[in-house]
Amino acid sequence: MSLQEDLQRIMHGEVAVDETAKNAASRDTSLFQVQPSAVVHPMNVHDVCELVTYANTHENVSLTARSAGTDMTGGPLSNGIILDMTTHFTRIGEIHGASITVEPGVYYRDLEKKTSEKNLELPSYPASKELCTVGGMVNNNSGGEKTLQYGKTDRYIQELSIVLSDGNEYKLSPLTTSELDVAMKQQDFLGQVYRDVYELLEKNYDAIQTAKPHVSKNSAGYALWNVWDKKTFDLTKLFAGSQGTLGITTEIQFGLVRPKKHAVMLVLFLRSLEPLAELTNHILKYQPESFESYDDHTLSVALRLFPSFVRKLKTNAFALGLQFLPEFMMMLRGGLPKLIIMAEFTGDDEDEVVLRAQNAQSAVAKFNVQSRIAVSQQEQDKYWTIRRESFNLLRHHVQGKHTAPFIDDCIVEPKYLPEFLPKLAAILNKYNLDYTIAGHVGDGNFHIIPLMDLRDEKQKAIIPKASKEVYDLVFLFHGSSTAEHNDGLIRSHLLPQMYGEEIYSLFEETKKIFDPKNIFNPGKKVNSDWKYAQSKITAY
Repeated sequence: MSLQEDLQRIMHGEVAVDETAKNAASRDTSLFQVQPSAVVHPMNVHDVCELVTYANTHENVSLTARSAGTDMTGGPLSNGIILDMTTHFTRIGEIHGASITVEPGVYYRDLEKKTSEKNLELPSYPASKELCTVGGMVNNNSGGEKTLQYGKTDRYIQELSIVLSDGNEYKLSPLTTSELDVAMKQQDFLGQVYRDVYELLEKNYDAIQTAKPHVSKNSAGYALWNVWDKKTFDLTKLFAGSQGTLGITTEIQFGLVRPKKHAVMLVLFLRSLEPLAELTNHILKYQPESFESYDDHTLSVALRLFPSFVRKLKTNAFALGLQFLPEFMMMLRGGLPKLIIMAEFTGDDEDEVVLRAQNAQSAVAKFNVQSRIAVSQQEQDKYWTIRRESFNLLRHHVQGKHTAPFIDDCIVEPKYLPEFLPKLAAILNKYNLDYTIAGHVGDGNFHIIPLMDLRDEKQKAIIPKASKEVYDLVFLFHGSSTAEHNDGLIRSHLLPQMYGEEIYSLFEETKKIFDPKNIFNPGKKVNSDWKYAQSKITAY
């Protein structure tokens, strides 16, 4: 019996083994291409359970869940069976209070339509909010422009439904100590998981807490330090950011927040990066909700692709042209700023919000930085669109070169930026890389995207060399290799270096507790093979 017949026999959803389907699932937005053995579209939880049972009873069968394919790390790529969750796992439940239950294949844009009807939102959305799904947000523990104030996705997970490696679905939610005592007495697979994870955390409690990176955001490794604080035991914190390596998500209950009524943006144009850290600390005193940035390369591309923005912002070219006039004039004079910073202040009292933005503007006047305050939504949207679309702009419109996200998500504490950024630039310039920078300056989290011709073997050879130098620098400054994009194929091999062998061995033990046969998305987080990953780097 063929693989297709085997799989179709046990599930209600569709099974595809044709080249078109496999090619579509062989890519995300990373550097890699990995051809799966099959692509399945589970109809329901029963299908997922049957697939897990099948993988448990057949040699060399693995399962990797996939949603929108916006991952930049190769996280959903595998030569095993791909589970496309966007076909049938798309139910959006009703909002009860400030909670909503959804399935992992739901696109964030569709969730946003539903929540906005009640003036609520899930605030941890990434820049790819128009393209990503909530399942990807959970499994990467995504963050974005509002993370500075609202935190990452793990903060909003109230309950997860997960199919574990015994082929059964379980519900996970925070437990009190008394509830944990009861859960550890369960005579099922989840009961054993609770016992084993509790023992691992208790036995290594101090080492685990010490290992937590001293940055505001982190998606590297398994977040063991967030599971147990001696009062609450919460396995949802472990699954957030686990990239589908511990089980398959089938349902999510999110907590929602009510957005502020008014927003005002302070835009700063930095000619030099030298004052960045001190300037950042001054602005943070006024509590911006978002504190974002993009560089001169990104702005230059945006100005060259002006017609794309007209379509994206759904406005007329003349009106938008007037808004972009200052930037066009800067470009014509050859004087684009090195970095554009957007600090958005929000609140329910418009006068108070405007005053905070003005005070922040006054506080940085001593740096002689050109600035403006954008009050209208239309003007703010201009800057937000450039920031959110920066990666896609480069990916789809730069001819002859490929976006190469291999140093795309490093983070250090903002206090280190004056020393860190020049050293980082020296490494990139050493390899003569053309690159763009965008990111979350308030967190010290930057998305650095080199543009490379990956058909050129000499260019490809730069990736492991530059990667090592950049991450050595990040770790020297006590940072994390990934704030929100996760490990995947591109960074899993860095975890022993970042955390040390003792903590990495606890990651390995965690994987074995949940997935003893290594059927869930193998080669990510633990047991990674950097040479294998490099062999899968492919030009479009």
